[in-house]
Amino acid sequence: MNPELVINFRNLYINNRFFFVLAGAAFCYILAFFFTPLLWLAHGVLVVIFLAFVVDVLFLFNQKNAVLGQRILPEKLSNGDENPVVVDVKNNYPFNAHLKIIDEIPFQFQKRDFLIEKQLRSGQSSHFQYILEPKQRGEYHFGSLNIYASTPLGFASRRFRFQKDAELPSYPSFVHLRKYELMAIHNDFLLGGTQKIRRIGHTMEFEHIREYVQGDDIRSVNWKATSKYNKLMTNQFQDEKSQRIIILIDKGRTMQMPFRGLSLLDYSINAAMALSHIILKKGDRAGVLSFSKKTENKVAADGRPGQLRKISEALYNVTTDFFESDFSRLYQDVKFNFGQRSLMLLFTNFETLDALNRQMKYLRGIAKNHLLVVVFFKNSEMQNLIQTTPETMQGVYDKIIAEKFEFEKKLIIQELRKYGIYTVHTLPEELSIEVINKYLEIKARGIL
Repeated sequence: MNPELVINFRNLYINNRFFFVLAGAAFCYILAFFFTPLLWLAHGVLVVIFLAFVVDVLFLFNQKNAVLGQRILPEKLSNGDENPVVVDVKNNYPFNAHLKIIDEIPFQFQKRDFLIEKQLRSGQSSHFQYILEPKQRGEYHFGSLNIYASTPLGFASRRFRFQKDAELPSYPSFVHLRKYELMAIHNDFLLGGTQKIRRIGHTMEFEHIREYVQGDDIRSVNWKATSKYNKLMTNQFQDEKSQRIIILIDKGRTMQMPFRGLSLLDYSINAAMALSHIILKKGDRAGVLSFSKKTENKVAADGRPGQLRKISEALYNVTTDFFESDFSRLYQDVKFNFGQRSLMLLFTNFETLDALNRQMKYLRGIAKNHLLVVVFFKNSEMQNLIQTTPETMQGVYDKIIAEKFEFEKKLIIQELRKYGIYTVHTLPEELSIEVINKYLEIKARGIL
């Protein structure tokens, strides 16, 4: 048998319409049992059906590239965001074709009913897109793009397969980086309205000496230069740059908690990417490391081009484990590797004051030599319980427990502030805006 013919028959699928018509022929045979003259009519109907089926198959397989298809993927997926995937199809048949498109998308999305139907005229091209929203970082494997074509008769379908086994990485969210960049240029962020950060004085990084003009701060007058040039001169300052900002990401068991499909670790990594982008745009140096039982995924603080890509590569496949994070190891690593004073933003989660007290001596040790900001999360479910009016005794108990946990969070903030440790306590979906706002506030106040 011709090998090409075997391949063709492997791609042949009989449609339900053929079986429906065949059932009509069978009904004719049932009637012929009672009315003998109908037997020849039943034979004729059966022959016509099979002849039509053969003609249908011949029309489907008489052309090699009768249908063309292409899946256009982005370079990488943005975790937690909507990512468009485009599919182009073209009908090269000399007749109108009905197409069923089934894309074998990665198993992580759990879409087992993916089906798009198109009716294309002869020679017509069409494209469409569908949206994928990944909820975890790592590798995503696509199978084949399957297109099933049938003639207007619709007795059979021919399968066309394109682009087998494509692989696509899912990186921390990068879709909104440009939006955050534009907002950071003006130092204002949208969170229930526009919040303007007030600058207090100026930073102490000297730029140059220039002639005094009306409106300059009189405190910046350079009297030595004034006497030398015999005219009023003033010092020009600029925002202090090249400061080191280190992002510390806890990947222990407390960061496994899910919220709207993403874990707290995913939210932290997405926020770390957005923050790193702003840090680099502000002229500072960004670095990251993650920790649990040990410190990993280290990227040294740097401000050169390509740093954001290094951070993205280091974080895109980081996963949580079920160990309790070792803050003593983090303290040792920070003390050994970061001698220069830096701003350190620690993404973690403390649910109780006892959990904080177990780690407080290590946090105080880090805050002794660095400006430490502890970023942890509000529990939206607890807040919803607090705001509801209970109607049952169980509801009363639940609300009391929720209020206790909320009070613990306030005690945690007070305890950290007592030792000069700054905090960001926020909902997961507001994390990126809150941490960037805190960074800009620290820069504006010049306290690093």
